Amino acid sequence: MKGDRKYIFMFLFPSALFLTVFLYYPFFKSFYLSFYRTKGFFDKKFVGWDNFERLFTDKLLGAATLHTLELMLYVLLFQVGIALVLAVLIEGISRFKDFYRTVFFFPVVISGTAISLLFVLFYNYNFGLLNNILANFGIEKIFWLDEGNALKAVAIPTVWHYVGFYFILFLTAMSKIPADYYEAARLEGIGAIKRTTMLTIPLIMSDIKVVITLAITGTLKVFEFVWVITSGQNGSEVLGTYMYKKAMVDQNFGYGSAIAIYMVIFGVLLALLANRLLKRDEITY
Repeated sequence: MKGDRKYIFMFLFPSALFLTVFLYYPFFKSFYLSFYRTKGFFDKKFVGWDNFERLFTDKLLGAATLHTLELMLYVLLFQVGIALVLAVLIEGISRFKDFYRTVFFFPVVISGTAISLLFVLFYNYNFGLLNNILANFGIEKIFWLDEGNALKAVAIPTVWHYVGFYFILFLTAMSKIPADYYEAARLEGIGAIKRTTMLTIPLIMSDIKVVITLAITGTLKVFEFVWVITSGQNGSEVLGTYMYKKAMVDQNFGYGSAIAIYMVIFGVLLALLANRLLKRDEITY
């Protein structure tokens, strides 16, 4: 038994070291810096809770929070929703299932920055693909990245990028449901829609909770899509880009660290709230 513990420790130690260096240390370092007002790496002054008090009066932070929540709504409705619909459709077929898995998952392996640059070419006012299509039909060009459209324009590639990831999670969860359940439902004359809403979804509810939690925390980490496509302008500033501007552009690592702590707490609270709202008796099999 002691020998087993030694090998367990040997295998766990590299992972623990990696998490300590690249996750826990940066977090506690950020928490430490959040009590300072900084200008660059070396000029810092202890200010106590001032940075956290500033969070409550920062109107730009409030706007960035609202934009993040709006983007999160699009992600939950469309990214998770489309992934679930696709998984239900693909689970119901027997041919080309592996082909569809590959096709839908492919965007996940592409860099978010590369996808962002692609959509910049789509949205460009003068030579973008979308406006060229409109021009061919005699329709006036549209400013896709203006004040009213910028956040929605960013939401499209954000949603598209990770639909395939959640699709695979749902499809894997559905594959574990015994076929006898569906056979019994068919013998009872239950239609496809009712089988999905009354059987499939309740059986994978725990997986849906995991996906929703991942979607919430993933939205809080959105950065490259906003930064590359709009640079946070025209009403598209989110928490990730605002934190970056404060920490790296303004060189105020103290306030940037306070925003980072705020994002962590905000994400945890939203995830707990989502799980609380979805709390119900799950069907086990």
